[in-house]
Amino acid sequence: MKRGSTTFLQIVIVLIGIVALAIMIRFPLTEGRAANLDLFSIYSDPFILYGYLASIAFFVALYQAFKLLGYIGQNKVFSLDSVKALRTIKYCAIVLGILIVMAGLYIRIFHAGDDDPAGFLAVCIVTTFVSIVIATATAVFEKLLQTAVEMKSENDLTV
Repeated sequence: MKRGSTTFLQIVIVLIGIVALAIMIRFPLTEGRAANLDLFSIYSDPFILYGYLASIAFFVALYQAFKLLGYIGQNKVFSLDSVKALRTIKYCAIVLGILIVMAGLYIRIFHAGDDDPAGFLAVCIVTTFVSIVIATATAVFEKLLQTAVEMKSENDLTV
């Protein structure tokens, strides 16, 4: 892959991270029940804090994808570092999916009487599905890359 392509993808990853961070900072201020609250009360809400803690896995996965693109740009695709980056992305996707399901269950169990959680649950289902797809694809790529790294190391030893 050309260096320009990997640099472009790295820029896209950075932009995704910036937009996600901006949404996380701005969205709680526009939420309906936050209209009459001060900043401390808005950002100390347990569900908002849970969202921020859950987003750590997302940002770690973005960082690992950035690193993986760096390895690709340096022609170090077939290295153990690339396999580790893919493994970390897989684990982050799994953790994020579990945390999203837990948030959906929390809203369904404790807030179903107060409000209609259908929209939130639909978003939870879609994002959980996306996390599962990413984890599955990453697991397949990790296995292929691990096999390629092992074959490369065997070939390097015989030469």
